[in-house]
Amino acid sequence: MDVLTEALASMRTGAPASVRTEGRAPWGLRMPPVAGAGFHVVLHGSCWIYPSENTFEPVALGAGDVIFVRDGAGHILADHPDTPAHVPRPDQYTEMRPPIGAVTLGENGPLTSLLCGNYHLDGTRPHPLLKQLPEFIHLPARPGRHPELAAAVTLLRAELDNPRIGSHGIVPALIDSLLLYILRAWIEDQPASTAVGWAAALRDPAVAPALSAIHDNPAAPWTVQSLADRAGLSRAAFAKKFATMVGEPPLAYLTRWRLTTAARLLREEDLPIGTVAARAGYANEFAFGKAFKREYQVAPGQYRRQARTAA
Repeated sequence: MDVLTEALASMRTGAPASVRTEGRAPWGLRMPPVAGAGFHVVLHGSCWIYPSENTFEPVALGAGDVIFVRDGAGHILADHPDTPAHVPRPDQYTEMRPPIGAVTLGENGPLTSLLCGNYHLDGTRPHPLLKQLPEFIHLPARPGRHPELAAAVTLLRAELDNPRIGSHGIVPALIDSLLLYILRAWIEDQPASTAVGWAAALRDPAVAPALSAIHDNPAAPWTVQSLADRAGLSRAAFAKKFATMVGEPPLAYLTRWRLTTAARLLREEDLPIGTVAARAGYANEFAFGKAFKREYQVAPGQYRRQARTAA
């Protein structure tokens, strides 16, 4: 089981929203906070990025660079840090082939082209993997570094510059893939000798198999001992290592993942509540309903109705 893919899928609540941004210097774009995680890909040209609250110095970006904004925090993109930034006016939006919108701003200087957008993630119960990420991740376009991410950016640029038959399906798939490529690149950039938290857990020879076992079969009657056996460690050593890297004890994470799995089934499948309970590892509907309501503050049936109404 791919733990990274499953963790992100458990939080996804819709397709990514994206806008092609064309700026001719001088230009400044103020991005308000959004629900979920934000991203930017510099397709052509160069620009600067910095947070609205000035929590770090402006960062220069070039063609091929990728930015990931963990919590969709407000920030600014501009041709230069001294350029005033504004939220685009309605008249600056132009039509573009779906599924990408477009905004044009600035004057007559050098052109910068970006793809800006956000992934709709449930921020009310973020997976601990996402919570451990830096607020801003900058992945520079370095030759030979993260070739799959670079290839995805190149393919995306080609489809946006010259839309053809199939682009309507190709572009959303590439944008979806970007999220996994971005997080994979960040995790792999962490030196093995100093990596901590989930960046270490997903590569650790003891913790990674235990996480995969939980994700592969959350309904199994896992115990700390049976997971430790998978990890090849003593019970005490495994429990300590797991809690240090993942951020919570093994059985607490197991419970979290069982209920996360159940919530996803309730949102996406038309299964009887009893079937959802069994797939999440609960012996009966009563035990499942009690645990689910403690975590989500509503009963499973009500949660399903609310999720379907919101969609």
